[in-house]
Amino acid sequence: MNIILLGPPGAGKGTQARKLVEERNMVQLSTGDMLRAAKSSGTEMGKKVAAVMDAGNLVTDEIVIGLIREQLEADNGADGYIFDGFPRTLPQADALGELLVEMGETLDRVIEMQVDDEALVARITARSTCGGCGEVYNDNTKPIPADGKCSNCGASDFQRRADDNEDSLKTRLLAYYKQTSPLVGYYYAKGDLSSVNGLASMDEVAGSIKAALA
Repeated sequence: MNIILLGPPGAGKGTQARKLVEERNMVQLSTGDMLRAAKSSGTEMGKKVAAVMDAGNLVTDEIVIGLIREQLEADNGADGYIFDGFPRTLPQADALGELLVEMGETLDRVIEMQVDDEALVARITARSTCGGCGEVYNDNTKPIPADGKCSNCGASDFQRRADDNEDSLKTRLLAYYKQTSPLVGYYYAKGDLSSVNGLASMDEVAGSIKAALA
């Protein structure tokens, strides 16, 4: 099963992707992670990525599609892929659809994680991430354990993103609504879209996604 997780920054896409990886043997294809891994890989594609990023330029859609192609071609025994952070635009959605057809794959479901902007800003400005495993904590709803260690991996390195502040978030949300929100209508028209309440508890969101994938 191949799925896309759609939603604005901080909607919980990464958290839900990790749950799906653990429970369904899926592979999370995060654009950012793929680019960082490619940059340090030494492969021809990696050298191309490094050159673009080192020059301070944006990585082209062609390069990202090339990285996704490499992942789909790899025999990793996965039971499907989760596209996290891609596509972000309508041209990218078209390119991904064409690649999947070419590779003999299908897009089975697109999950839109719906949120309220004000509640999202309040959630993100209070969040920290474990540097060891990526587990997300929140000052209000899921504080860091009293012993200062991650309940998932035991690490004590917690980080806050520099752009997790109200002004930066509003800029990122505006970019999402301009570029990415049209994908909601695009996939709805194709009959691929399911929407879930992204501001529910993590377990409730996971349950809604599970029902959408049934």
